Amino acid sequence: MRKSSIFTLLLLSFLTAMDFPQSEGFREDFGSSDLTHFRYGSTGRNSAFKWQSGKSLGREYEVLSFKLDPKEQSGPGKGPEIISKDFTHFGTYSARLKVPDPRLHQPKVGAVVGLFTYHEDDQLGLSEIDFEWLIADPTVIYMGTWTGKSGELRRVGRTINLAKGLIYTTEERLDHKSQRTKLVGTKPDFIETIPRFDASSDFHTYGFDWKPDRIRWWMIHPVTSDTLVLWDYRGERGIPQHPSRYRVNFWHTDNWSVETRRDALEKPKKRYELEVDWMEYRPF
Repeated sequence: MRKSSIFTLLLLSFLTAMDFPQSEGFREDFGSSDLTHFRYGSTGRNSAFKWQSGKSLGREYEVLSFKLDPKEQSGPGKGPEIISKDFTHFGTYSARLKVPDPRLHQPKVGAVVGLFTYHEDDQLGLSEIDFEWLIADPTVIYMGTWTGKSGELRRVGRTINLAKGLIYTTEERLDHKSQRTKLVGTKPDFIETIPRFDASSDFHTYGFDWKPDRIRWWMIHPVTSDTLVLWDYRGERGIPQHPSRYRVNFWHTDNWSVETRRDALEKPKKRYELEVDWMEYRPF
């Protein structure tokens, strides 16, 4: 990207950020029943079991617990969700979490875990950066952004399988034009294979670094503890510029199935549980 383009992005981002009261950074350890930096924000059923902060794992630490309600309707936000009280912007976002494994009881379940930023502004449009797991196959990870205004949204995304070392797609998508374009030249162009990797087998640390002209998705390698870069996207399109809010959610989908199992759209039959150890945001 040209220096003038970077300067323009920085200037616009600075002017935009002035309109949003922003956090100076935080870490939520979910050590008690009360949330410090987040609020609960589900738009679905008011079921008491759907979420609990401060759930003890019996090893001297507590987690955030999200459970799906089998009676819940499909759709983002219907399941349990927490939302940062303050706006967040450029910086490093990270979390340690463990997704549920439904494969023994319901291999065709349609359910999504999301770790992401999201805010839709009437004038500026959508600002979203995400990690997502469709739990019917917890070896697959989705990463990407959404930008633009309603009806003209742009998706830039990558889908990978760490257990097999595969990159399924790296593409830009304009749904309103029925257009998909393969992104070339983005790094890394291959993914390290992590034998027997499974996002449901243990807690793993995931994160992304959000800059005006670059977003880098990464995780902590479960064996070496090195930072493993999953995607380092640099481009003039598809990088959100205005502040957002940090979130995690868990919900039923009836129209989006995992890459490796296209029939995985069933309504959950059990209270599958997501556990989150901590979430952190550090501005640059």
